[in-house]
Amino acid sequence: MSPGLIVYKSKYGTTAKYARWLAQATGFDCVDAKSFSAADLDNYETVIFGSGIYASRISGLSFLKKYWGKLQEKEVAVFCVGAFSYDEKAFKKLYTDNFRDEIAGIPCFYCRGALDIESLSMPDKLLVKAVQKSAEKKEPSAYTPAEKTVMQALKGKCDWTDKSYLQPVIDFIG
Repeated sequence: MSPGLIVYKSKYGTTAKYARWLAQATGFDCVDAKSFSAADLDNYETVIFGSGIYASRISGLSFLKKYWGKLQEKEVAVFCVGAFSYDEKAFKKLYTDNFRDEIAGIPCFYCRGALDIESLSMPDKLLVKAVQKSAEKKEPSAYTPAEKTVMQALKGKCDWTDKSYLQPVIDFIG
């Protein structure tokens, strides 16, 4: 049995970047959720799932629910990737809103991602535009974390990725 598997879902590439970094650091196998086969789970003791955060939802948690029958016997954790700087209160709310029912209690770790407004899908651009309009009515000192991030990204592509964000995941794996 192999020690671990990293399964990730990446919309713009940042989660894939973190998944590859984590695979390099741990020696775990790494696979895009699109290429995943449920039979693969039998070969691993630990499964780490990574995905992005969009509009306060961790994308792809349905993966965990779908395979929970096999996953509940394994060591499981999630890392999520978002553009905003870490805020403990916001992260606790994100966790409470996303980890319910059978997946409640799974450890989740935050990694800061990137934001390139030009590369966003139209729905994501519209969301950014709404945040921008809200921020423009305020003094910069009153911006929410989302507003700060959007206003910074309007000046150009931002990349806050850093391997150090993965250290808590590595520590969890032990």
